[in-house]
This record gives sequence, structure tokens and C-alpha cells, in this order.
Amino acid sequence: MSEAIKHECGLAFIRLRKPFSYYLQKYGTPMYALNKLYVLMEKQHNRGQDGAGVATVKLNTEPGYPFLYRMRSNAAQPIAEIFQKIGLELEELERYQPDIQMHPGLLKGHLNMMGELLLGHLRYGTQGKNNVEFCHPFIKRDLVPGKNLALAGNFNLVNTDELFAEIKMDPGTFQKQSDLAAMMEVIHHFLVIEEDKCPNCANIVNVLKQATPLFDGGYTIGGLVGNGSSFVMRDAHGIRPAYYYIDDEIIIAASERSSIRTTFNIGPGEIQELMPGHALIVDEKGEYSIEHILPDAPRRACSFERIYFSRGSDEKIYRERIDLGYHLSKTVLERIDNDLKNTIFSYIPNTAEVAYFGLVKGMEDYLNEIKYQRILSWGKDVDPDKLKEMVNRKIRQEKIAIKDVKMRTFITADSGRNEMVQHVYDITYGTIRDYEDTLVVIDDSIVRGTTLKESIVRMLSRLRPKKIIVVSSAPQIRYPDCYGIDMSRMGDFIAFKAAIDLHKDRGTSHIVDDIYAQCKELEATDQLKSTNLVRGIYAPFTPEEISKKIAELITPEDVDTPVEVIYQTIEDLHASCPTNTGDWYFTGNYPTPGGNRVVNKAFINYVEGVNSRGY
Repeated sequence: MSEAIKHECGLAFIRLRKPFSYYLQKYGTPMYALNKLYVLMEKQHNRGQDGAGVATVKLNTEPGYPFLYRMRSNAAQPIAEIFQKIGLELEELERYQPDIQMHPGLLKGHLNMMGELLLGHLRYGTQGKNNVEFCHPFIKRDLVPGKNLALAGNFNLVNTDELFAEIKMDPGTFQKQSDLAAMMEVIHHFLVIEEDKCPNCANIVNVLKQATPLFDGGYTIGGLVGNGSSFVMRDAHGIRPAYYYIDDEIIIAASERSSIRTTFNIGPGEIQELMPGHALIVDEKGEYSIEHILPDAPRRACSFERIYFSRGSDEKIYRERIDLGYHLSKTVLERIDNDLKNTIFSYIPNTAEVAYFGLVKGMEDYLNEIKYQRILSWGKDVDPDKLKEMVNRKIRQEKIAIKDVKMRTFITADSGRNEMVQHVYDITYGTIRDYEDTLVVIDDSIVRGTTLKESIVRMLSRLRPKKIIVVSSAPQIRYPDCYGIDMSRMGDFIAFKAAIDLHKDRGTSHIVDDIYAQCKELEATDQLKSTNLVRGIYAPFTPEEISKKIAELITPEDVDTPVEVIYQTIEDLHASCPTNTGDWYFTGNYPTPGGNRVVNKAFINYVEGVNSRGY
């Protein structure tokens, strides 16, 4: 993606079902769970680089001894820092007792993070600050073991004020800045109620059934309770992903299927998806159940997971990204007038590469059909030279754009920053015939268009192509997200800017004013969540008209090369990613009422010049 956007966090959960001595005997180390947690988190580090955290619960500790531990970091390499600290702690123990790893019980008693229950988290901050205090897991401590709770998740909530009111809590400054704090307080509130009914044996199903219907947002959450029970749960629409694997040794859950598969060398088909509205519940004895917590709701799993966020090492995601590129091939062929001889294909590194393979495959299928029909038309009169030339025709591919190391700058002025942005990418010179070749480049998505305008389009134009066509494997991003992706300001979206400019061009800016007035009316009656009024901004225009205006906006004033933009259609997105139909950032069709409130508030903020989130 040319413009990285902060998004969805990552979750990693491990519950051992055997004593530590079992893992020492079978795997040669009692550190099996911690070692696997490290790998499981590293295999999901793409999901969060603002911080990381690990919590552990030790089973059967002596009364008066700690049983819940936590370690967090917001360092540049937070996972590495956490596990390096654990390693140093182990080295210190081995200095005094070199064979301590051969005595798992002794090691468990002295190594803080060595427990039977482990919860890891990777954070991309979308709410709150990036201080270490905002890193998950959060914990609530109590003298009663069953009232202790560690909680982490991949989510955003848009009704935190209502949640605090629900449990009659006046939040402090910290709680107001963190939706996890709100979620924690609500879950812990009901946990305490259940614990008072049955000390150290609270019914986690009842806790979740009382707490989670109050949450407006998308979430996958994991929790450890001090008495040894634990859970992983997914929201009713399945917005955020969750997968699990269970055998007689271990119970695992994570945000990505491929991370589990790679970490534990598990074969295909053995890892299950945690269904929307369901929870994986593990009791203090290690027995588990899958519980239906929330009423069934339409599945709206985030399509951006498939387009960009999740690692493409998952075979299903890989194939879906291939399909995303393939579905664009027909439109691209039309735009280049089927002229493959004078067209070069490339991609914006690095995550658009798989969609690029799909686009090229579409071109190859078209070219092979042309070859087939042409050769058939010759009949028996086949000229060997013509045949050789036809058979050897290929799609012209080059690695045009090269992403350099991430450049940081001390310059704060916009003009200075724009100069730096120009050099994020470099190009391969000598790959295009001056003013003869059309250059087609595919990107995952186009969010703001800033990097395209200030860097990519400007640099590609130096190759002097006849035309530049920028292809997006995602549809036009028109609306803010409030379920885990950091896209919350209307003015950031190039598609929205294009629509506003079209209204100005056509003298219809009164529509913008009318929608603002309607939003303010809804706000006055606390009805912003009733409907998405911002759809009316786009209603007068076709997707092609908006794409044409976007092409104008991303073309620098001093660039003469014609630029066109092609976007994925909503229909082809759903055909490519049939299980992840969540598309609210493209269509404005939000799965929860809070989404409507966010988009309307974001529009109000835009009109009023308020540069803050809509939630």
C-alpha cells in the first residue's frame, strides 16, 4: 500500500493442558508455551507496531503468592524487548542454578511470566495515546482470585460514554481515552457479580452474555481470569477475525490462521474459525467449549483483512488477492485499447504484489486467447516465423517502483515534508519507451492520495510514458471506519475530496450545505446513529466520474503525462472475498448504529474545520 494506515491489532492466546514436565519431556524445554507465544506474536507483528504486551496466569499457586503477571512495551521493537527481558530473567536464575530448566516446578515459581495461561497482544493505536500505559493487556486486581482479570483485544468501540453510564461509573482521564478501559470495566463489573454468586467459579458465559450486548463496535477479545478460566470472543458480525486450534496438549487462538499454522506446524483444515458472536471458553481445569453468546447477525467480516491487513501467507487470502487483481483485468484492457504490445505492467511495492499477479494472469489469459484464435485462423498455412513470434509474445512486466527504507525527517513545515515524501519511492530507469508505452501500476488501495501525488506519479512521469494508469485492488474509500482501522476523518479521503470538488465544479454545493444542516438536526436530537446522511454527498456522481476527478487530484501541476485511475467494483470485491463482505468504508453500509453516528459526526467536523475523530 502506498499509504500505510494504522489498523487492527493482533491477539495471541495459549492455554497449556498438560503439566510443564510434559513439555520438558516431549519438547526438551518447560519454556514451550513462552517460546511459542513469542513466535505466534512475531508472525502477527504486521498487525501492530505501537506496542505489545503479555499477561500470564499461574495455576495452583500457594495462597499469598502472586498468580497474575503482566509485561508491556512501547519500544521500537516491543515484542523483542518483552521476550528479551524474560530471557534475561531466566539467565539470572540459571546463574545460581544452572539446571533450573530441568525442574519445571521450581522454574515456574521463580520466573514471573511462566504460567499455564498466556495472553499476548500487538497494538496499533487508534484510540488513546501511544504511551505504554495504553498497551494491552489491561488488568484488574483483587484479593479474590476469581475477580482478577487480564483483557486484551483487537477492536474499537464507539459507545464508551454509554458503557461507563451503564455501570454508573464516572471515568477518569485515562479511562476516557481508552475504549479497552471501558470494555474492561463493564466485563469486570459483571464478573464481580457472578463471582459473588459463586466465589472462584464465576460463570464466564453469563458474564459475556451480560456484557457484550452493550458493546457497539467490532471486536475480538481475549481474557484471563485469576482462578484459571479464560475466554476468546468475537463480535456478532464477525468484523474482527479470530481462529483457534485445540488438541490434548494445548489450546491456541490468534487473529490470523496462518500464524497458528506456521508456529505450531499444523496441517490444513485443522484450524477453525471462531464464528461471529461465539466464544471459546476454557475452564480452570483446561476443559473447553464453544458457546453461542450473541444472537445471530449478518456476517460483515472486514474486507480490508483480505485486501491488505492479514498476511498473504494464508492460502485463502492469497487466492482472494489474486482474484482481486484478476477481476480488474477486463477494465484495464479496455482502457489500454487491448494494446498489450505497448503497455508495461508493474505494482506499488510491496503488499500489492499478489494482486498484481492476478492482474497479469488476466492479461495472459486474454493474450493466450488471441494467440489461439490467430493461429486457428491460419489454418494449414502456418508460417514458422510468424508462429514463433506469436508463441513468444508475453505480457511486458517490469519492477518500476522501488520502496526505499522508511525515511524520517526533522522537518515540520509542509513544504519540507512534501520534499521528503517525494523520495519514499525510487524508480527503475530505462524500462519504458519514451512516449510510446502506457504504464499500468496496481496498488492495494488509495486512501488519501498524498503519496501518489507527491511521490509516485511524479516519479513515474520521469520515465516519460504515454499514459499512467493507477489501478486500485480496493474500491473507492469514501467513509470513515470505527471498528479498528485508523480512518476517521472525512477530509483525509481522496474520494471525498473529489466529490466535494465535483459539487463545486457543477454548482451543486448547496447539497453539501443541506446535508450538513440535516446532520446538525440529528445531532440536536441525539439521532446521529439513525442513518448515514453522507451518502448523499456521492449520490449525484457515478464511480467513474469520481475516479476521473481523483486522477486530476493526484496529478501534480507540473506533470504533463495523462493519468487515469481504475478502482475495483463493489461487486467484484465481494466475488473475490465472499466470506468478508464488510464494506462500510466503501459503501457507507455500517453494521452497527454507531457507524452512522461516526460518519455523520465526521462530516460535521469536516464542515466545521474540526480536525478530530468522529468518535
